[in-house]
Amino acid sequence: MGTVSVSQNFKPKNIYIIGAQCTGKTSLVNALERSFASLFNTTPPIIVREVARSVLKKHGFTASDITSDPDRCLQLQELILEAQFNSEREALARNSWIISDRSGIDPIIYASRHIGREAVDLMTSSNYWQELRDRMSQSLVFVCETVEAWLISDGVRLMPRDVQDWSEYDEEFCRMLKSAEIAYQIIPRSVENLEDRASFVWSRWKKASLA
Repeated sequence: MGTVSVSQNFKPKNIYIIGAQCTGKTSLVNALERSFASLFNTTPPIIVREVARSVLKKHGFTASDITSDPDRCLQLQELILEAQFNSEREALARNSWIISDRSGIDPIIYASRHIGREAVDLMTSSNYWQELRDRMSQSLVFVCETVEAWLISDGVRLMPRDVQDWSEYDEEFCRMLKSAEIAYQIIPRSVENLEDRASFVWSRWKKASLA
């Protein structure tokens, strides 16, 4: 397939790929990055990579001490929120649009699941979240649904207790996005093929960017 030329009024929308653990987010972001040049004749995005792992490593967090210590868990989620903010700002200072592997809402979801409402209120009142939320509300946000066969621990991420707990993350992402008045689209679990998932995103991105 050749590249698709776009009109001068084409304004690329930022893309956020979010969702629960082990739902293929990073694989999808990488597929979007690889396929862009062969599909579109316009400015490519900067990829905002997942920030959580670098924050974990830099500050010496482990999954076990996060789940057993609410204060340390909150500290981690706040650091991830700040890192996401800084990464997006840096990327957008160099380019007109981004594809982000996860988002500012992800650490808020984890705070909700592992700490509680007070932690969510604290994080959503921050200036970091206000800017990130505003940007997300003007972007395309895709929530990857859980696929049971993909739930495998890598020894780093906070993992759900079981499949039911995992599926509840889907509901939490959707509920939190609605509460923040951020429009989103679901990448259904029935679409497992990576190429089909990338096509799902690109078709909606092209339409939205021409609107």
